[in-house]
Amino acid sequence: MSEQWIPDLPEAAEAYLGGRKLDEVECIISDLPGIARGKAVPASKFLKQTQFFLPDSIFFQTITGDWGEAAGDEGFIEKDMILKPDMSTATAAPWTGDWTLQVIHDAYDRKGRPVPCSPRNVLKHVVQQYRNLGFEPVVAPEMEFFLVARNIDPAKAIEPMMGRSGRPAAARQAYSMTAVDEFGPVIDDIYDFAEAQGFEIDGITQEGGAGQLEINLQHGDPVKLADEVFFFKRLIREAALRHNCFATFMAKPIEDEPGSAMHIHHSVLDIQTGKNIFSGPQGGETDAFFHYIAGLQNHLPSAIAVLAPYVNSYRRYVKDHAAPINLEWGRDNRTTGIRIPLSDPKARRVENRLAGMDCNPYLGIAASLACGLLGLIEEERPDKQFKGDAYDGEEDIPRTLGEALNVFEEATKLHEILGPEFARVYAIVKRAEYEEFLQVISPWEREHLLLNV
Repeated sequence: MSEQWIPDLPEAAEAYLGGRKLDEVECIISDLPGIARGKAVPASKFLKQTQFFLPDSIFFQTITGDWGEAAGDEGFIEKDMILKPDMSTATAAPWTGDWTLQVIHDAYDRKGRPVPCSPRNVLKHVVQQYRNLGFEPVVAPEMEFFLVARNIDPAKAIEPMMGRSGRPAAARQAYSMTAVDEFGPVIDDIYDFAEAQGFEIDGITQEGGAGQLEINLQHGDPVKLADEVFFFKRLIREAALRHNCFATFMAKPIEDEPGSAMHIHHSVLDIQTGKNIFSGPQGGETDAFFHYIAGLQNHLPSAIAVLAPYVNSYRRYVKDHAAPINLEWGRDNRTTGIRIPLSDPKARRVENRLAGMDCNPYLGIAASLACGLLGLIEEERPDKQFKGDAYDGEEDIPRTLGEALNVFEEATKLHEILGPEFARVYAIVKRAEYEEFLQVISPWEREHLLLNV
């Protein structure tokens, strides 16, 4: 029985093993981009260890594998972190050829303190600040992504995948069940993998882009939901590879198509009563509800560098392409950056539509929650509700990564909520990525500037 190997497994992991002997455990942790780092160890070894070690330099590495200047700071020592398993996260890796579990680990220093640059620790730190004030934050993320044709040549444009009918996936087919059926085999594997991992999918829909899908997750604890998004990205990629296509979470993978967002729905419960603080006794909207919106309006510009972490991220903020260009708020209005969905008072929530699917789920949720928390602390009022098409309004969010980093680096209030050391390292790493990008000469530049200027 699996109990002979790993005790206290979650029910889904136990059911997946079904009494079989566990072969391997993947001990993983998220780096800044959201890539799973860690070690794969035999199950027999995992049972004997209570921790393992990785160098803290993994948090100074850019998306290209280079290093931010933080790793070269005078006095910087590449120290080992102590990684301890959170067994509540143990889940199947159903695409592997043997019986394998994945377990997310938390990072500590040698004195037992949480490593401040670990994304999961950043989110835990933000959630704890809510709890210190008597609040319990609740989130529900929505994941958008594209299924695309295999692409092994970076110089070649990304194309939609070939559907079951033998035709490329078509655009402008939002909510089409026929379009969803085109990806049926991939979606079947996504459902099967999710079931094996114990994840509950609230629904899968076709979005507006060619081969673009959306998966909604049930609302719940922010750390648990971030864990699930972290796992889902790998799960979806593995399902796509089984069917000769790629899944991509780039914010804007295909020209002239909508981008992919990770919309984040927020509500906040009073710990003592368990009631939604956005709704009053008679079901009306409370001061806390408006304070929260104000917090998002006032502080999201400072958090854009976390919600939109790459140069490609800013290609998504295009007028009339299902992505916001400002921080207006409105009820049931998908053109605004901050949307209030239709709901009963108990489920009243605030949706942040700015986050891209390319963000690290721990950091994206943490940054969004931090802005709302600042709103509850500062108790300011938002701008007047926007009615109409917000694309007719003024753009008021950073449009490039460089501009977003300038704003982020000055946002001391946000740094205090996220953690000053994390903010320092994040800015350094992202600045290094941006500087590296600026060294690349694009095809557009060669085509239009080579002989014309």
